Amino acid sequence: MQRADILKSTLNRMQHIDAPNQILGRSQTIGCVAVEITQRCNLDCSLCYLSEHSQSIKDIPLAEVFRRLDMVVKHYGRGVNVQITGGDPTLRKHKELIEIVAYAANIGLYPALFTNGIAATRSLLEKLAEVGLKDIAFHVDTTQKRTGYSSESQLNEIRAEYLERARGLGLMVIFNTTVHNDNFHELPEILKFFRDNADVIGLASFNLQAETGRGEWGSREAIVSQATVKQTIESLAGKQLPWEAVRVGHKDCHSYLPTLVTHGEIFPVVEDSRLVADFLANFAELTNRQYSNRRELIATALKTVLKNPEWWGRALTFGWYHVKNLTKAMLLSKGQVHQLTFFIQNFMDARNLDADRIHACSFMVMTDEGPVSMCEHNAKRDNYILKTLGVTNEKGQIEIYEPLSKPKPTRSKNSDIKLLDTVEIF
Repeated sequence: MQRADILKSTLNRMQHIDAPNQILGRSQTIGCVAVEITQRCNLDCSLCYLSEHSQSIKDIPLAEVFRRLDMVVKHYGRGVNVQITGGDPTLRKHKELIEIVAYAANIGLYPALFTNGIAATRSLLEKLAEVGLKDIAFHVDTTQKRTGYSSESQLNEIRAEYLERARGLGLMVIFNTTVHNDNFHELPEILKFFRDNADVIGLASFNLQAETGRGEWGSREAIVSQATVKQTIESLAGKQLPWEAVRVGHKDCHSYLPTLVTHGEIFPVVEDSRLVADFLANFAELTNRQYSNRRELIATALKTVLKNPEWWGRALTFGWYHVKNLTKAMLLSKGQVHQLTFFIQNFMDARNLDADRIHACSFMVMTDEGPVSMCEHNAKRDNYILKTLGVTNEKGQIEIYEPLSKPKPTRSKNSDIKLLDTVEIF
């Protein structure tokens, strides 16, 4: 299916919540797709989406991982952001992890490694960057019960260490933070760290506490919400921010805000939702392309606008808006301006799934049968990870993958059947 057809299909799925400034169906076929390559993890978090069985489950075979990556392209096209995740994917053999990232990049996907960072060494990140890794997402917060760290402020030491591991590798650095009842009061300190390190950090994602998986804690209290997290970010910025200028998926699920940071000040990239909507409508050929880096995107956008005289006035107004607002801070920072996007993810409790939000989901997990909403997948995880699978190997033979125990080998009439051995951790 052509990309234009996939976009049309996505837009049809979004019709019941559609807005002209909605990215999905206009410039993106999907927000992102997770491909889980292991269920094992080296932490036991207070809030955890994994299953009680996760530590005992063998890694799915490489051939099945590759097939699921192919399915991402089949369903959503090339250029899609794909999360290589788990468990913690760094617990898979590093040779295999590198092969997986390379495969994803080679078939036209944008791979991101999602990890708690413990085993994500500089050496590993260098190798992954060489084969096509685009983003590195570190998850660090107090739900992880890291020895010797009892507060988010103390965890900034680990965050700083992880920044240095990724610095200079050409990767966009993302930090995932679970916002929960006990750390909400520390959110300002976390935000200051992200703002002050915007030269390396490209995106700060805040995942709101949800009751799902094997975690010890239940649902969040009223203090933790999209609204309160937005208010805290606005307090740091010292201004109201245009959270509705750009839409990504269902408004109750995600809030997306691209900003510029200079001299410690935060400025929104765009405030006018009408401008975003018109841009998406008028420059479909621009927004439907994929770009190797931000510089290429900006250069292409400028060239496209220059070819459309009716947009010259709006482009000058947009440019003047930034000159007027950023000039003083830019001069004080000697011209240093960095992009930092804030993203809030409002995950649903397993027992309170909303069918409307599931239908409009922008964050999918690729299973053996196809894509499933992340919240639905987490709520019914065992249904997906405990399945026995028949996996075709390089020789065309079907191997039986049994997640928990070894069944007796059998042979079909048409294919050789082999039993997969237990996968080693390293």
